[in-house]
Amino acid sequence: MNILIVKLSAIGDVIHTLPSLATLRRCYPDADITWVVEEAAADLIRGHPDLDRVIVSRRKRWIGDLSNCRGGRAWREMRQFLQELRGRRYDLVIDFHGLFKSAAIVWLSGGRRKLGYDSMQELSGLFYSEKIPEDLGRHAVDRYLDFIRYLGAEPGAPEFVIPVDAANRARAGDLLQAAGIAGKGAFVAVSPQALWETKLWANDRFARLCDRIVLELNRPVVFTGSDAEAVARIRALMTAPSVSLAGRTTLRDLACVYRDAALLITTDSGPMHLAAAVRTPVVALFGPTDPGRTGPYGEGHVVLRRDMTCSPCFAKTCETRRCMLEITVDEVYEAVRGKLAENGGE
Repeated sequence: MNILIVKLSAIGDVIHTLPSLATLRRCYPDADITWVVEEAAADLIRGHPDLDRVIVSRRKRWIGDLSNCRGGRAWREMRQFLQELRGRRYDLVIDFHGLFKSAAIVWLSGGRRKLGYDSMQELSGLFYSEKIPEDLGRHAVDRYLDFIRYLGAEPGAPEFVIPVDAANRARAGDLLQAAGIAGKGAFVAVSPQALWETKLWANDRFARLCDRIVLELNRPVVFTGSDAEAVARIRALMTAPSVSLAGRTTLRDLACVYRDAALLITTDSGPMHLAAAVRTPVVALFGPTDPGRTGPYGEGHVVLRRDMTCSPCFAKTCETRRCMLEITVDEVYEAVRGKLAENGGE
């Protein structure tokens, strides 16, 4: 049996699909399972023990090439992608994404059974031969597992397998050791970035919070993220020393860093889901989005948010950003202090 999974992005969404992959493998142990993913999240599933093949869509690069008179390269790569996609005869294709870009891949795959959500979002529902309802009142992990239930299996406890190897663990260890940090739970990780400006907390608040963690709780602070300059702006506002690994880790390296952290302080972002997947406690700051749908999955996490009449609005721009800015340094600090005490000391 050949199965194709389509879940293109983003980091958190790909992580949320991992339990469905694990359950598919248990249900179909002899199946050949392929996953189509976009480039930014591909590191999370390359070499995954439950996958036979990963096909990478470089859609954003192709669009850029076509817009900048580099159409030759884009057309060659798209043709190669399509050949690779159609290199199997799929018995089952599941679209966990539910947008036009993913539904088009489902259709292009030529799969016999094309399964997706009963939705007309971006006309995606036109491309499927079988559909299930989507309950947006539940967490994404549980919604994705509904596909598995539709196929006749009852999932067990969700499994999040991140395919790290010895090299990832060694790189993470070397980075922390070079910063003078050793031992599991020895530091607090901080991920201050987010793709939406409405999900961001103020830089000066992150700086004051991290100063208090270092000076009052005697815990080193390690910043992570892809934007080293954004992290540098926060560190410049601090009086206490800190460490920045921003821009210095792959996603799998970062998973190893988070496994060693006492906890992660984060916005609603991919790193939040990565830390939750490796069972590191998370203190998450939520504004325009709904933690019931996309919060840190599992037990032991703390979500801080304001219960406002306009939230969740899912808006990417906002004139006031009140929902985030009304979260205070004191309440985040107390959440961190309480979580550290709960897990073995301040």
